[in-house]
Amino acid sequence: MKKEETIDYQIKSCWHSISRMYNQKANMEGITTSMGFVLINIDSKEGTAATKIAPQMGLESRSLTRLLKTMEEKGLIMKVQDQEDKRSVKVFLTEKGKQKKAAAVSTIKEFNHKVRESLSEDEIGSFFVTFKKINTVIDELHKS
Repeated sequence: MKKEETIDYQIKSCWHSISRMYNQKANMEGITTSMGFVLINIDSKEGTAATKIAPQMGLESRSLTRLLKTMEEKGLIMKVQDQEDKRSVKVFLTEKGKQKKAAAVSTIKEFNHKVRESLSEDEIGSFFVTFKKINTVIDELHKS
């Protein structure tokens, strides 16, 4: 079997293309794709506990700590210690962070809209069914 005929090659190749596109858009905004994903995962009004962001993104806490520090230096976020539980830190978006979050959300929506325009409802349904089955296979392989 040629590598182009394998499922994982197609998924990785497609994700790599999506990632490159997101990186280009993020660079135009002066941020990274990772920063964009962090911004999307922070509640715009209530903020988000720093400990909840890493699991949502599949990041190690050390990597998130460095990323949050950079984002704070860029003026995208601010960290606020919880007054009741001094061990807990909440992350809030600054006005600049809210603008960059809006740009990230817009990029994701635009991409999804374009993909949905080019696929039929049946193809979209099959896509989601297929990926759900692939995730089931992955879960089963992890158990064995």
